[in-house]
Amino acid sequence: MRRANNTKPTPRISTFELKPGRTLAGKYAVESLLGAGWEGEVYKVVETRTGIPRAAKVFFPHRNVRDRAVTFYARKLNRLRKCPIVIQYHHSEVIHSQGVPVTCLISEFVEGELLSDFLAHQPGKRLQPFEAMHLLYTLASGVEQIHKVGEYHGDLHSQNVMVQRQGIFFNVKLVDFYHWGAPSAYHIREDVVQLVHLLYEAIGGRQRYATQSPAVKAVCRGLRRDLISARFPTARHLREHLESFPWPAP
Repeated sequence: MRRANNTKPTPRISTFELKPGRTLAGKYAVESLLGAGWEGEVYKVVETRTGIPRAAKVFFPHRNVRDRAVTFYARKLNRLRKCPIVIQYHHSEVIHSQGVPVTCLISEFVEGELLSDFLAHQPGKRLQPFEAMHLLYTLASGVEQIHKVGEYHGDLHSQNVMVQRQGIFFNVKLVDFYHWGAPSAYHIREDVVQLVHLLYEAIGGRQRYATQSPAVKAVCRGLRRDLISARFPTARHLREHLESFPWPAP
């Protein structure tokens, strides 16, 4: 990496490998790694003073030059703090890893598992159609609230959704908002298209789609982006459809 104006190159770290028991910023004890992505790693930590579990997203320095990624996330999560589907942000901390100062965001710890893992544990690795539609309704209702604030998610897929089943209901939280630029009608439509893709994955994907009921196909619409956007231009349209469509008798 070339240097410009005597500026030190940004260190490249591919993994932090924070071990259980390590203390971060003198306040948080690492319990376990929850996941890793393009921007960094997420750990379950515990406040040493209170014993309360939290989540710490630790950013790779080369993905967070001059704290731009952290600033984006913190401000976006703060704007969305009244949206129940969004994990609640608390504050940021600076820690040292491999001799390098790195920034992490501390947020609430959410019980549950990634939707991809949740589906893998289900019979046939899929949800029954009505269950999947119920999950989609919960997601669409939550994303609608995000859109009302004038924001969007930008990267909805089964590894960015935390889910926990409670009786006939699903508790869901969204993680890893992506920054594709300022909010626009295009971003709103893309969030809705990605919601429909989540339904398609939840019912078993291509292998199971042909045998699905007309009610499911009326939402998936062959995964054609133009047909989905024409029928459901916003999350509100999708939510309202799911509240009123006729479900076929078994």
